[in-house]
Amino acid sequence: MPLTCFDALNYIKTPVWLISPVSEHILFANTAATDVMRNKTVNEMRTGIYSANAQSALSMYVPDLKTDQEIIEIWTVWRNEQESTLTCRLTLTQCEPHGDVIIFEGIAQQTTSGLKASRSATYQRKKQGFYARFFLTNSAPMLLIDPARDGLIVDANLAALNFYGYQHDELCNKHTWEINTLGRDIMPVMTEIASLPGGHKPLNFVHRLADGSTRHVQTYAGPIEIYGDKLMLCIIHDITEQKRLEQELEHAALRDSMTGLLNRRQFYIITEQTNPAHLPAQEQFSLLLVDTDHFKNINDVFGHLKGDEVLISLSRTLEACSRKDDFVFRWGGEEFVILLPRTSLDAAMQVAETIRAAVAHITIPGLPRFTVSIGVARHNQGESIDDLFKRVDDALYRAKNNGRNKVLAA
Repeated sequence: MPLTCFDALNYIKTPVWLISPVSEHILFANTAATDVMRNKTVNEMRTGIYSANAQSALSMYVPDLKTDQEIIEIWTVWRNEQESTLTCRLTLTQCEPHGDVIIFEGIAQQTTSGLKASRSATYQRKKQGFYARFFLTNSAPMLLIDPARDGLIVDANLAALNFYGYQHDELCNKHTWEINTLGRDIMPVMTEIASLPGGHKPLNFVHRLADGSTRHVQTYAGPIEIYGDKLMLCIIHDITEQKRLEQELEHAALRDSMTGLLNRRQFYIITEQTNPAHLPAQEQFSLLLVDTDHFKNINDVFGHLKGDEVLISLSRTLEACSRKDDFVFRWGGEEFVILLPRTSLDAAMQVAETIRAAVAHITIPGLPRFTVSIGVARHNQGESIDDLFKRVDDALYRAKNNGRNKVLAA
C-alpha cells in the first residue's frame, strides 16, 4: 500500500502518524498530527515530561502488533499553546517500499467524571470475598489509587509493602506522584490512563523506594470499582534487570565492539532523526572522513594484533581531540567519521588539523609512528547524506594522492 493512500487522513481531526519501526522516522503525518507536534521529533514526543510507553525502541512492538495485542503510548504534544498529553493507539500495516509501518492514532480525551471517588475517603479493606483473596494473596505488588484525590494511594498489598519498603500506613499516606520519579508530571498521564477501558500493554516508569533507590517498573493501571468506590488498580512488575540487559544490548548494537566508538548504523540513526536535508543554514554540520595511512603495511609487517592497537589508540585520540557535542564513528576497517554539529568549514578544518597533528605524535611500543589523511566537507542546505559523503570522500582521495598526512576540504 503506497503512502499516498493515506492522504485522505488529512481531512479528519484525529492526529495520525505513520512511522518506520526501524529508523523511527515519520513517513506520513496528517494535518492534525502536524498541528500538535509543532517542531517536536518522534523521540521528543515519546520521551517528553508527560510521556509513557511500554518499549523504548519501536521495533520491539512489531511482534506484539502482529498478534493484534492492544498497545498504547502516551505522548507529550502541544495543545492550547502548552504541552499536553495525547494517547496513541498502535496498529501495524505494510507500505511499499518501507515494509512494516506502525500507525499511531491519537485517541480523543474522554471525561473522567466517572472516576470521582464515591466513598474512598472512608475506604476500608474487607477480608472476605474474591477481591480480598485476589488483592491480599497476589505475589505481584498491587496498589489501589484514587485519581480524584490527587493520586492518593488508598491500599497496598503485602507484596507492594515489601517491594517499596514501607509500612502499610506509611505507603497509604502517599500519593502516586511521590513514588514516581516523574513527580507531579505523572498526574496528566494518570488522567489519560483513567479514561482508557483497560486491556492495553503495560507502561514503563521509574519508581522510588523507601531507601531512596529507584527501580524500573512495568505497571498495568486501569479503572476498577470496589465496594462502590471507583478507583484505579495498579499492578507493578519489577523490570530493572530486563532494562539493564536491554541497555547493554542496545549499547552493543550501536557501538563498534573493538574501539567502543559509535558505529555506522548509529550514524544513520542520528542523521535520519535530524533530517539533514531540511536543516536551517545555522544548524548545518560538517563531516570529517579520517583514514589511517599505510594501514595494510602495518598489518602485513607487524601483525593484526598490532594493527588493532593502532585502531584503538587512534580512536582514543579522535575522542580526545573532538569537542563535547561531536560524534565519533568507526566507519569500517581503518576509516573513521566525525560529525561536527553547528560547525563552519573553517572550524572543521581546525579540528581536523588538530587531529592530524595529534595522531602524528602517537607512540606505540614496537611500532613506528603512523599518520592519517582527512577529508573535510560542510553539509549544504538540501544536500543528501550520500552527496555529502561523495564530496568528503573525494577530498580524502585528494589528500591521499597528495602525499598523505594531509587535511583537504571539499
